[in-house]
Amino acid sequence: MTGKVFDGNLYKHSDLTEQIIGAFYVVYSKLGYGFLEDVYEKALVIELKKRGLSPNSEQAIEVYYEDQLIGKYYADIVVNDLVILELKSAKSLAVEHEAQLLNYLKATPYEVGLLLNFGPKPETKRRSFNNDGKEWFVAKNKS
Repeated sequence: MTGKVFDGNLYKHSDLTEQIIGAFYVVYSKLGYGFLEDVYEKALVIELKKRGLSPNSEQAIEVYYEDQLIGKYYADIVVNDLVILELKSAKSLAVEHEAQLLNYLKATPYEVGLLLNFGPKPETKRRSFNNDGKEWFVAKNKS
């Protein structure tokens, strides 16, 4: 296994993402498939809080282009101000879903995101985008 080790773990925020994924499977096992994303979002927030985490639902995130605010998007959930959660209730995860999450990571200071699908079969995908590779972030934080 190769990869950069953070705090004794293979991936950045891996302890947190494991807790989130555990909560996702608990919610999925209790609710199953067929609800709208909003129902899963509310249930997942409850489950994350039970685990002592700090989920922020529908958090507004500003997107910049060349130092200009060009819009906002609302993350389904941001946990502990570290991990973006993008929830889906689709037949299966699509490339477009992954691209959406990667764009959110590219456009924000967040480096780790989880794509969680409450579809016929539960699916999870973990994506990351290191801030060192974000031109806007590096330029903004040079002092």
